[in-house]
Amino acid sequence: MIGAVRERTLTPVSEADLSRMLRIRHFEKALLRLFEQGRLNGTTHTCLGQEHVPVAVSALLRPEDHVFSNHRGHGHFLARYDEPHALLAEITGREGALCNGVGGSQHIYHERFLSTGVQGESLPVAVGVALRHRRTGDGIVCAYVGDGTWGEGSVYEALNMAQLWGAPLLVVVEHNRIAQSTPTGAQMAGSIAGRCAGFGVRHERVESVDVNVVRGALAPLVEYVRREKRPAVFEASVHRAGPHSKGDDTRTAAELAEAAAGDWYPHYTRDFPAQVAALEEIERAFVDAAVEDVLARPLSEWS
Repeated sequence: MIGAVRERTLTPVSEADLSRMLRIRHFEKALLRLFEQGRLNGTTHTCLGQEHVPVAVSALLRPEDHVFSNHRGHGHFLARYDEPHALLAEITGREGALCNGVGGSQHIYHERFLSTGVQGESLPVAVGVALRHRRTGDGIVCAYVGDGTWGEGSVYEALNMAQLWGAPLLVVVEHNRIAQSTPTGAQMAGSIAGRCAGFGVRHERVESVDVNVVRGALAPLVEYVRREKRPAVFEASVHRAGPHSKGDDTRTAAELAEAAAGDWYPHYTRDFPAQVAALEEIERAFVDAAVEDVLARPLSEWS
């Protein structure tokens, strides 16, 4: 386990990692702006403050691996697929959408990626897909969940089956300390580590805003899942810098300040100001152009 320490100095970051983290951030910020302007309907859940986790994870995955995502899944998709225009078209219901505009922000199916807005629903399905991978020997399953999802019984049924039957399943927990508006301490007794121990499932936890530290802690766990064909849980302690959904943030000023301090972005801006400034200009312009392009398209015939 890596201790709960915020790095005084980050390790050097690759241009590819930082660019992808910034692209995800500006994509999410663009969505919030579009909602404010009344140009998007429905709802959306951004991953602001958590972008470094899927970027760290995706570099360890292979094309044959499956990814199961949740309601806060744009970063999971964009870290794995370089298709922001298609995702934005899906969210806005425009031509060129991933699922003809019927999935929206939360329910995406694309190649070996599936997201759902129903908490806990993905894990039993992920176990089934992981068991197929065990038979074919051609990959693993990575399933993202939040700390709030550990209040769902399906999580424990899935972990029980995965451990009993030897499913190559990696569960990535983005522990952002709050389940919509309920602090984790008010709805979870014990710890995720303790709950994994009850099933004999290997668990690792990291608290870091450094994408290299997160990836370094996760890499042995991914190798374990591939080699041993067993489940494992990786818990990344993060802060949700944005609202739960659009503008519905119920946190106090002190809690918002704590979340802002735990965001990866100011740490990278502090340690790599020139690199962040240069890449941010590129990614901001890219996302702005993508928004202009997608919104100029006609609505999908399915929307």
